[in-house]
Amino acid sequence: MIIQKHDVDLNTPTGVMRSTVYRPQESGAFPCIIFYSEIFQQTAPIGRTASIMAGHGFIVIVPEVFHELNPIGTVLGYDDAGKEKGNADKFTKTLEAHDSDTQAMMDYFSKQDYCTGQFGSMGVCLGGHLAYRAALNPEIKSAFCLYATDIHSNTIPCQEGNDSFSRTKDIQGEIVCVWGKQDPHVSTTGRQKIYQQLIDTDRNFTWLEFNAQHAFMRDEGDRYDPALALECYRLAVSLFSKTLSKSSQN
Repeated sequence: MIIQKHDVDLNTPTGVMRSTVYRPQESGAFPCIIFYSEIFQQTAPIGRTASIMAGHGFIVIVPEVFHELNPIGTVLGYDDAGKEKGNADKFTKTLEAHDSDTQAMMDYFSKQDYCTGQFGSMGVCLGGHLAYRAALNPEIKSAFCLYATDIHSNTIPCQEGNDSFSRTKDIQGEIVCVWGKQDPHVSTTGRQKIYQQLIDTDRNFTWLEFNAQHAFMRDEGDRYDPALALECYRLAVSLFSKTLSKSSQN
């Protein structure tokens, strides 16, 4: 599908959040995927991934995940300065603030005539965690989580007992977790801890581990694996096509 793109500035409990919307040009209503970025916010690779998913018949919403901590439109570089700032933001913003961001997006987009009111979540790195976290909301029907960081270690600030790992039992939709075996940010022990939690809480999940580095989906840099990226796009489209309502034409 040919797509269109526009920005929406949403009021949240922690300030105005810019969200970029990628959606089909065709008339009608389509299901929504909230696509959470890595710590660098909406970089060019994030935009290209959003475009690819939208072209398969979805509304893809990319929020500025650290909107409280940066001017609107901030994009951090894939360099040491960007990593330092992004990681500082990650360990400053609470999971509760991310939760209210997710709710604000769902409240707004569910009322738009181009949205069916069906929501899924997807994300990479920090965004993989936020996609997992979003699935705690019962209105999220499915989540596609790529190399999600900080779930196993509980290092993102939150109220006691409200960490994503402990609340895995609250996930009601279908979830897919994708990992790189050579990812230094989520060790084998960390992955096994999350896997066991999903088993112990009897969630509906698929677990995939590839011989890949962290950020293998990012189409910039020497960790990019195009073949694996293509396979993950196929799997993500399949998940959301199965779990979210099909498009409705006007």
